[in-house]
Amino acid sequence: MTRDEVLDIFRDCGAILEGHFVLTSGLHSPVFLQKARVFQYPEKTEILCKALAERIRETVSEPIDMIVSPAVGGIVPGYETARHLGVPAVWVEREQGQFRLRRFEMPEGARVVIVEDILTTGLSIRETISAVEALGARVVACSVLIDRSGGTADVGAPLVSLAEYAVPAYPADQLPPELEALPAVKPGSRGLA
Repeated sequence: MTRDEVLDIFRDCGAILEGHFVLTSGLHSPVFLQKARVFQYPEKTEILCKALAERIRETVSEPIDMIVSPAVGGIVPGYETARHLGVPAVWVEREQGQFRLRRFEMPEGARVVIVEDILTTGLSIRETISAVEALGARVVACSVLIDRSGGTADVGAPLVSLAEYAVPAYPADQLPPELEALPAVKPGSRGLA
């Protein structure tokens, strides 16, 4: 699947939004990828995640025991990608500000692939890696549907992305005037009660 095919699915679902957005990372951007608008369509989600699973198979040279995703955004693509890889899908969620595997058990030494929806800075993935490694498992790769860092984010493990889509993102104190003139919207899930 090509980058343009991935982005076409997002466009067809109305999932590429323009305006002034505060991203989960805290950075500000004129573009927000509202993946929930894609995930509401099982057939579109299946196309993307099947392609991601194929890319993971092509890239990861060792067996995979399970998929781990950060909640909330990574749960749907993690599950669907795991389905195509034929392995279990679990997720970490925040407990007192830290990612933990609360609902599941993980065998020590498990070979894990992290599946996330959209990558900007890689913070959620790095926090997921820490949670997984604390349980004695090993992260063999990380994967995302879209890498909006354009390949510049360091996640701390080999990264497999279905598409790179470099979108500008700015710290709050370095906004360009055209972005600063628009009201900011925070559509992400981090910080939800």
